[in-house]
Amino acid sequence: MTDKEFQALTDTFFERLARALDGSDADLVQTGSGVFEIEFDNAESIVVNRHAPSREIWVAARSGAHHFRWNGEDWRDTRSDETIRAVLSGMIDLRTEDRR
Repeated sequence: MTDKEFQALTDTFFERLARALDGSDADLVQTGSGVFEIEFDNAESIVVNRHAPSREIWVAARSGAHHFRWNGEDWRDTRSDETIRAVLSGMIDLRTEDRR
C-alpha cells in the first residue's frame, strides 16, 4: 500500500467514525496530525491514531490497546482479527453503560 492509499483509507475511516458518533454522547476531536480522541462526558477518552510507518490504525483506551491493519476489505486487529468497528463499538458501549 502506498502512502497515498493509506492516507485515503484512513481519511475515509475517520470521516465514517465522525458520522457514526454524530448525535451520540461522544465527540471526535483531532488532537494532532493523524491523532484523534473520542471524548466522553465523564472525561474518559479513546485515542485513535493513524500510524503511517506501520500502515495501521492504533486504538488506545483504559481497557487496552489495539493495532488494526487493512486486509483489503476492512481494518482488522492484528491479534484478534476483530474489525475496528466491533472493537470501538464495544469500547463505546462499555462507557455508555458506566454512565448509567
